[in-house]
Amino acid sequence: MTSQLEKSRTIKVLVVDDSAFMRKVISEMLEEADNIEVIDRARNGIDALRKLEKCNPDVITLDVEMPKMDGLQFLEKLVQVTGKSIPVVMLSSLTTKQSKTTIKALELGAVDFVAKPSGSISLDINKVQEKLIEKVRLAAKAKVKLDKAPSLSNTSLSLKKRKLKRINRNKKNLSQGQRPASNKKLVVIGASTGGPRALKEVVTLLPEDLNAEILIIQHMPPGFTTSLAERLNKLSKIKVKEAQEGDRLEKGLALLAPGDYHMVIERGKVSLSQSDKVHNVRPAVDITMESVIAEYGNNIVGVLLTGMGKDGAEGLKLIRDAGGQTIAQDEESCVVYGMPKAAYELGAVDVVKSIDDIAVEIVRRVNS
Repeated sequence: MTSQLEKSRTIKVLVVDDSAFMRKVISEMLEEADNIEVIDRARNGIDALRKLEKCNPDVITLDVEMPKMDGLQFLEKLVQVTGKSIPVVMLSSLTTKQSKTTIKALELGAVDFVAKPSGSISLDINKVQEKLIEKVRLAAKAKVKLDKAPSLSNTSLSLKKRKLKRINRNKKNLSQGQRPASNKKLVVIGASTGGPRALKEVVTLLPEDLNAEILIIQHMPPGFTTSLAERLNKLSKIKVKEAQEGDRLEKGLALLAPGDYHMVIERGKVSLSQSDKVHNVRPAVDITMESVIAEYGNNIVGVLLTGMGKDGAEGLKLIRDAGGQTIAQDEESCVVYGMPKAAYELGAVDVVKSIDDIAVEIVRRVNS
């Protein structure tokens, strides 16, 4: 009964783009879907805020670069000016500048983005249309928490840092006999929709002396993973880089799977592959998690963050079955409670935590 209601519910969309042609193209693409209606269009962020005084969309599609008020400025103002938390899907071309801006937009609370091929959505309409409709439908069901300000509060950060310091003090008090036989520990983090913001909340709080190697798998197209790695590296105490063929795993280094490549670990080194997609995604969390079991065994901490689908659930189960430890993000703090839910239902999760507590939990389990 519920699924029938969801299918019949019309999703109201506000299209925001500085190009009249693009507003027309995007609107026409969306309205070909049975349950999507474009209720208004805006030419920039200022115009969009004005339109929101009169209309109440379920989803906003938002261009990255616009005159007067661009996509980032609009996201910063959306809750502050309107008091509304409306799911936003960004439209971004595959340029370095726009991919960096898109990563910042996702940090600010945009649910997802659609990459414009060859820098123009009009060059490959059919390819983009399917993705756009899919992501608008997903966004309509997502939970959003748009920031009034882009950074965490000083109080929140202070509390988390105090917890991390306490855990590190406890680690120093452990006798050698209480430690695992091998010091080689690994943290594997998987994420999808809502992941860039969740990764920022987790990775930027990991201490630089964390006694573990780190792998991150985020569902994202090529180019955008480069920008995500650079952004996380800039904000974090640990080093973060996009993985390359032959990279060696190191303590205090996080390797992020590049877009459109599965990341497999063989004898402590990265091997990249464009083999068939798993769960219709590449990179896939399951592929990476499965590849590390033989080498790291019970010294793995597996983490699943927000995301659609079930990628990572089987991998997390393999980690737990091998004696490793597993953490899943809770429903309340997920943008989309898909991957963590699938893992929980499979019996693959040791502990469920809010995104605010996951960094602390990772450090605690690495040090245990």
